[in-house]
Amino acid sequence: MIEKLTKIICEHTGNNDITITEDTVLIADLELNSLDLVNLACIVEDEFDIEIPDRAIKDFKTVGDVIAFIEKQ
Repeated sequence: MIEKLTKIICEHTGNNDITITEDTVLIADLELNSLDLVNLACIVEDEFDIEIPDRAIKDFKTVGDVIAFIEKQ
């Protein structure tokens, strides 16, 4: 799961030189803004065939939060 999400994040950010773990903070460590988070959520929805409500996106602080959400679906 982490590998697939890492690939998505790297493609989205255009930065392949980042190290991503479950503890990686989306905004601080990856320098994503709120629009980036929404775009990332759309990509994750397509890749994993799930739906992410807007309120859930606000709760995503770390990569681990995204993984936990995906695994619950």
